[in-house]
Amino acid sequence: MIVTFTANPSLDRAVDLGDALQVGEVQVARSVREDAGGKGINVTRVIHSAGRDSIAVLPLDADDPFAGALRAAHVPAMAVPLAGNARANLTLTDGAGVTTKINLPGVERTAADGAALIEAVVSASAGADWLVLAGSLPPGLPDDFYVAIIEAVRAASSPPPRIAVDTSGPALSAVVERGAPDLIKPNEDELAELAGVALDPHLPLPEAVAAIAAGLVPSRVRAAFVTLGAAGAVLVTPHGSWQGTPPPTRVRSTVGAGDSSLAGFLLAETAGADPAECVRTGIRYGSAAASLPGTQAPAPADLPTGDVPVRTLTP
Repeated sequence: MIVTFTANPSLDRAVDLGDALQVGEVQVARSVREDAGGKGINVTRVIHSAGRDSIAVLPLDADDPFAGALRAAHVPAMAVPLAGNARANLTLTDGAGVTTKINLPGVERTAADGAALIEAVVSASAGADWLVLAGSLPPGLPDDFYVAIIEAVRAASSPPPRIAVDTSGPALSAVVERGAPDLIKPNEDELAELAGVALDPHLPLPEAVAAIAAGLVPSRVRAAFVTLGAAGAVLVTPHGSWQGTPPPTRVRSTVGAGDSSLAGFLLAETAGADPAECVRTGIRYGSAAASLPGTQAPAPADLPTGDVPVRTLTP
């Protein structure tokens, strides 16, 4: 079982423009779709589509239109009944696959809301293999809210689930400083911001990313799976680092691609795959997500068949 938690879910509206975005002009969209989004929800959708057990914990007002979108997506969920509608995020994709994303802040949450969410995550995590804490925190919750969840889950479960975190900014900094997560999944910019150092321009991107991540692993995090978009992904563990390159992909929307990469990585890891295969599977799922419109969860049938070479960066 893989449990995910999304503190700040979103109704994702994806608009396909067909042509390049013309700022300040009136354009007619080619198509539009709505999906129940949020990083943890996306991870659960992918895992569920692969036939594996996952449940998404999230706040949800019974009168929120988001509830209908969630049901339509057939996402196994534990909804915490809290007032306030989920935010709406807008994604504009042009004919070349270039994505412009506008995210709203979300409902302001109270301390009582936070306590209810922590209680739900602790309950759902009993007996789980992994707990994924994913996405931004809504207004009102402190930067160390994920740390509070980690502490509560580890205190309540024996053995506790391993914990993966996919967030950024102060929330990620707090987790790495005090939460000792088993896995983080930043992109290269989020990793550089976390470490407070710039990527070395004299090194190829994978080597520059691995060098920064090695400063965090294993002293502050157990492992780092860093997604690099078209450049693939890098995994750094106490035992070495690996980099994988994606197959050629016709990009339709990058929204949710990183979430799908994390889901693919966890699917492989929980199946007992070695690090190289975990990287390979993560990249396949991320590439599949990028080839689909909107925030769609790739299923195994959507995975690209092209080669995904993985090389060892360090022994």
